[in-house]
Amino acid sequence: MRKELLKAVKRVVIKIGSRVLTDADGALDMAVIGRICQDIASLRRKGLEIIVVSSGAIAAGRSELGLTEKPRTIPHKQAAAAVGQTRLMQAYERSLAPNNLKVAQVLLTSEDLGSRQRFLNARATLDALLGFGIIPIINENDTVVVDEIKFGDNDNLSALVTNVAEAHLLLILTDIEGFYSADPHTHPDATLIPLVNGITREVERAAGGSGSAVGTGGMATKVAAAKKAGKNGIATIMVSGKRSGIICAALQGDDVGTMFLPSETGLNRRKHWIAYTLKPSGKIIVDDGARTALLKKGKSLLPSGVARVEGRFERGACVRLCGLDGVEFARGLSDYSSGESSRLVGCNSSEIEGILGYHYGDVIIHRDNLVLI
Repeated sequence: MRKELLKAVKRVVIKIGSRVLTDADGALDMAVIGRICQDIASLRRKGLEIIVVSSGAIAAGRSELGLTEKPRTIPHKQAAAAVGQTRLMQAYERSLAPNNLKVAQVLLTSEDLGSRQRFLNARATLDALLGFGIIPIINENDTVVVDEIKFGDNDNLSALVTNVAEAHLLLILTDIEGFYSADPHTHPDATLIPLVNGITREVERAAGGSGSAVGTGGMATKVAAAKKAGKNGIATIMVSGKRSGIICAALQGDDVGTMFLPSETGLNRRKHWIAYTLKPSGKIIVDDGARTALLKKGKSLLPSGVARVEGRFERGACVRLCGLDGVEFARGLSDYSSGESSRLVGCNSSEIEGILGYHYGDVIIHRDNLVLI
């Protein structure tokens, strides 16, 4: 199955975690980076396009600044990132140069991908770099990022990049062999699961949620990334990044690590952007009839189905759709602001112009701008 699926892969996003790139002291491990870059060079000779989402900037900066533990304050994290990002790029540049490969630094925040225009600009930039044979090295812009515009971790970022770049595969390099039935660090009897057909609640519960001393993401964030990529029709392979030749082994279909198969009912790229890239600004609570119409019949959200509006948002913003029980079941782009939507609660579409004095359309959220979660 793996070999057949991988035959169609031409563009790969490789996410490399901090614990893969650093040694026991938290400094960049040049031997590991060298092996990874040799694999990347081998894949490029076979015609594959490679995009790297790399952690490690803060860890590298921490070492350069002489910090004995992970920085805790935002200014210290940003300072470490500013110092470490240059060291990280130098490491990739030096390791890829013997194979005549060049790198480009791409730093992103969630605001960059939350704007449709900037999202498309990022896609065009990546296409241009790949067209020149350049290896894009992507990281979050930690030197300026704050909680409001953070991706959260590079696992999440890598899943979003698969959509931006229209990639065919996400390869996650981590510090263990793959996805286990339990945390192998604390459960010696845990077994490696080579294939995950669908990411269920049971799979998510088994993933747990702990991170590391040098990184931010644990197994839970990696499974979440695989789920997001899968919703875009993209498979994910998770392997141990410390193993020599592991990238080539994974891409040629060897039975290594864990493969997460994509969702059979994937989203188109625009709806994937709405569901996973945009940050919701507020909530629209709908009645049971509207919830059924949206879930079962593929309808748009009419003002008559709105029970109440929570939070503040502008026209065109992404909002959460929740039932009367408060549970989110969809997200969408609202045709009306929170203030306008509040005035339209429970009314008929024919009454919109009379209430507001103007009329953008008959629906609060059109079905083309709505995604079931």
